[in-house]
Amino acid sequence: MSETDLAEAVRQELRGVMDPELGINIVDLGLVYDVEVEDGHAKVTMTLTSPGCPAGGQILMSAQHAAEAAEGIEKADVNLVWKPFWTPDRIDAATRAMMGF
Repeated sequence: MSETDLAEAVRQELRGVMDPELGINIVDLGLVYDVEVEDGHAKVTMTLTSPGCPAGGQILMSAQHAAEAAEGIEKADVNLVWKPFWTPDRIDAATRAMMGF
């Protein structure tokens, strides 16, 4: 499997990680900024809806476990960033419509 295919497999696994407050997965919420894969090692760059997110630790741990569950991935690191800051504009268009935005 190519590294591009592996990165897509990681994204698919990350769709199983839900924001517990909103009930929407972190990919469709636009929290996942980038997924890179090299030699079976995934690097996920993501953010949270706010710096004070009470479920932040849980979401990050779940994201790491999900990434490591992708076929062909041996290890994953999840890097939390605050720039660019998350806004509702990052939500997937179909999800935004479902939410009434």
